Amino acid sequence: MTVITASPAETQAFAEALAAKLPGGTYLAFRGGLGVGKTTFCHGLARGLGCVDEVSSPTFSIVNYYRGPRPLAHFDMYRISSRDDLETTGFFDYLDAGAVVAAEWSENVEALTGAPDVTVTLEALDEQRRRITVEGVESV
Repeated sequence: MTVITASPAETQAFAEALAAKLPGGTYLAFRGGLGVGKTTFCHGLARGLGCVDEVSSPTFSIVNYYRGPRPLAHFDMYRISSRDDLETTGFFDYLDAGAVVAAEWSENVEALTGAPDVTVTLEALDEQRRRITVEGVESV
């Protein structure tokens, strides 16, 4: 499924709707370069899961955990390069505990994690518009 959003608010609204389709323990992999809206997407995802914590980029922390009835673990995999690194982050523990796990730069760990349940590819069309392609979910 592919949609085009015209603003960050529309990107968040789409992600919020997608959250309703994601059971606990879902591994969601992001594809897309710097500034395409991965963290913006996570704002809507967290809202749709009912998370109560403020969403921020996990660039420096590697993982941000957002509490709620369906928690979200938001990863930045840019600096993860080995199985030991990945296990140290708690990646598999979050999945086993039933959190939805969203990973930015997931292509860096694909050989370590296996295929994701859902892949979200974000592309900037211009300053505001984004093309969002979701694989692994039929419709939103």
